[in-house]
Amino acid sequence: MTESVVLRRKAFRLPRHPASVGEARHRTGGHLASWGHPPRSAIREETVLLVSELAADTVLHGPRDEPDFEVAVTVLAHGSCLVEVSDGIPDEAVLPTPTPTRPPAPRPHHTPDPLLPGHARTLVTAVSEAWGVRDRGRYGKTVWALATVAP
Repeated sequence: MTESVVLRRKAFRLPRHPASVGEARHRTGGHLASWGHPPRSAIREETVLLVSELAADTVLHGPRDEPDFEVAVTVLAHGSCLVEVSDGIPDEAVLPTPTPTRPPAPRPHHTPDPLLPGHARTLVTAVSEAWGVRDRGRYGKTVWALATVAP
């Protein structure tokens, strides 16, 4: 296995409001463009789609008393993009985040999952190489997805 090196990372917080989903897409697309990914590139489109779905899920199903959520996008040296969306809902069903020494743990396609209900789960599973959830203890959880493009 080759080691993944972080080339660029950008994190930002947005208000927990439906309009923030579009803002998350816009900011992510802008960051990827400034990092050299053209508008119609497959990795950019997949990454923006994953951000959109995970942000929408957080806005729709996140804690009502939490005013905002965080989006982070990391471009890895081998061309993949790691998307992370964090909110304040603690969770017990956690998968580890991929690291340079640990490949992503794939999510079985047939497993029902309350972490990403319905359409979001189907889409994230279909588009991402892998996805999972990292527990942040009393600070909630981070749902992550790895976008890759076949060579």
